[in-house]
Amino acid sequence: MTSVITMDIPSNFEEILKVALSLTVEERAKLIEQLIESLDGPNKEDGPNQEAIDAAWAEEAERRMREIDEGRVELIPGEEVLARLRSRSKQ
Repeated sequence: MTSVITMDIPSNFEEILKVALSLTVEERAKLIEQLIESLDGPNKEDGPNQEAIDAAWAEEAERRMREIDEGRVELIPGEEVLARLRSRSKQ
């Protein structure tokens, strides 16, 4: 006699999210790592590698620093940004 193991596998995003949120912190962290790795696909050469991502972020950081140094952007204090966001969420 063959036994069949059945599992309740979530069929939609909301169900999957509910199950994922019920995991421990460690399990969620592992799940996140595996999901992010899955974005690279089976052949990592098909997607961006970490070196390319790091280089792109370094270039972006340099560009932003130049804009600040050249006075081309207005710096906004963090507390003001948070206050603006809080007021938006109340609307």
